[in-house]
Amino acid sequence: MKKLPRFRSFIHTALEDLRLRTSRPDALALLAVLSVIAGLATGLVIVSFRLLIEYAQLLFLPDNAPGNFEGLPLAFRIALPVAGALLIALVFRLWAQGQNTVGVLHVMERLSYNRGYLGLRGLILQYVGAALAIISGQSMGREGPSVHLGAATGSLLGQRLTLPDNAIRTLIACGAAAGISASFNTPLAGVIFALEVVMMEYTLAGFLPVILAAVSATAISRAVFGAEPVFSVPNFEFITLLELPYIVLLGMVTGFAAFLFIFLTRFTAHAGRELPLWKRFLIAGSITGVLAVFVPQIMGLGYDTASSILQNEIGLVLLLMIFAAKVVATACSVGLGLPAGLIGPTFFIGTCLGGMMGILGQWAIPGPTSSPGLYALIGMGAMMGAVLQAPLAALTAIFELTRNSNVILPGMLAIVTAGLTASVLFGQHSIYRTLMRERGMDYRHNPLGQAFGRVGVVNIMNRNIKNSPRAVTPGQAKELVKGGTEWIVILEDSGTSILAAKDLTNFLMENEVLGETDIDLMEIPARRLRAGFTDLKATVSSAREQFLRENVEALCIRSFSVEGTAKIYGVLTFASLKSSYFT
Repeated sequence: MKKLPRFRSFIHTALEDLRLRTSRPDALALLAVLSVIAGLATGLVIVSFRLLIEYAQLLFLPDNAPGNFEGLPLAFRIALPVAGALLIALVFRLWAQGQNTVGVLHVMERLSYNRGYLGLRGLILQYVGAALAIISGQSMGREGPSVHLGAATGSLLGQRLTLPDNAIRTLIACGAAAGISASFNTPLAGVIFALEVVMMEYTLAGFLPVILAAVSATAISRAVFGAEPVFSVPNFEFITLLELPYIVLLGMVTGFAAFLFIFLTRFTAHAGRELPLWKRFLIAGSITGVLAVFVPQIMGLGYDTASSILQNEIGLVLLLMIFAAKVVATACSVGLGLPAGLIGPTFFIGTCLGGMMGILGQWAIPGPTSSPGLYALIGMGAMMGAVLQAPLAALTAIFELTRNSNVILPGMLAIVTAGLTASVLFGQHSIYRTLMRERGMDYRHNPLGQAFGRVGVVNIMNRNIKNSPRAVTPGQAKELVKGGTEWIVILEDSGTSILAAKDLTNFLMENEVLGETDIDLMEIPARRLRAGFTDLKATVSSAREQFLRENVEALCIRSFSVEGTAKIYGVLTFASLKSSYFT
């Protein structure tokens, strides 16, 4: 039986060493290994998520075709989204315990306000809730849930290993990239999305682990679903540069559509804020059901309809009806909180809009023009870029989704124009930041905070410390200042202070202390700082916030052993925190 405590002590020591190593911003080797583990785990989660949705839809959709909601009888188109919404509300009522936010928005919120700690309960809610939403034909996508599932997988791995917060942030980025990669079969777009949308930062230390995670997850996904792109489209060609002005017009129209979509989503979120959860879900499901009576193509992921648009198989009037219904249904579903995503629907909306512009362009532009399918493809990326304010992720996504390089030149122009139209002309932020502000929050992504968040507090703490009670003998005082000690931590019931060791040295040199007369370290003339405590896993960013919040002058960096005893590893003063980054 004595071996068990020794084993626990060994594990604790090993994890402690891992925490210390991964607290550094350049701990690439360890983070690379952890990112592969996070990517593989996320790949398995996403594969099971996709299989659940597809096999469930095979049970009741006509012709054994997942996504074939158009083949359902009229009554089923209404009843299915309503019943699905009520079932999701029941799941949340029984399991959520107050956590009603999931998806990319929840990940960004936890990154900004909760040290990136995502829980298992939220992962299960997202998994079950999103699966039910997509299976029941809600006008939503699986990519947003995949981001949450991947980010939560990475975060839980980091928490299980008791890694520092900066390493957990990296694993969240790895999981988010892996989720998008496995869901869309787009590893590069997954990497760009995680860094551009979720983390809002690009660093070498962030890129390499995230790439490994995306590759690992994509390998798992391709082993099950194959390597074929999501959309199979002809090899469109961009006919003439004379179409570039019309591409600019397409971008401007798409930018306005993105503004309209975000406005409707925000309006719906504000209008439903005071309603009970079940009423919000019921309203969202009912709106989708009613619209699906006339336009059943809006139900579910809509990949089959998007493929038809890219193949030029849908006419102008039907495209207009699908576009309008999809905007309303998705905005209501997202705004009222249904637990699925909006990335896929923005692709779908952009495809409809681009397809319409392509058909109109054949009438308006003299001479031969590019296929309406190419315009649909461009609109797909432009809408995503404008809604998410993520131009590089959008461009990469449409290229990887179709593997058609001809889309790059006109796609770049349309995506940038759409993003500028939405952000500059209409003053619109990304939909995630907009919804966070609607809830009274904002995403903290200033450059200083990002730099602080990438470094563990142990990386800049002063380790030359010794602990001491308030009263010491002259002999004990002399031992305290030996060995290059810089700070002495004075632990008291009334509070903790740290004493500059050089001041104690000066006191000993200036005073002949005889016998064993105790020295009161809180009474001698010396520099003493009010101190608080922070965890060994904390980042410099969280330490800085603690300094400001608690109005202390120093922080003692500590960790607890298996037995529950605390060990102080070092001291960080506010002055040294500032000098680390501003000198």
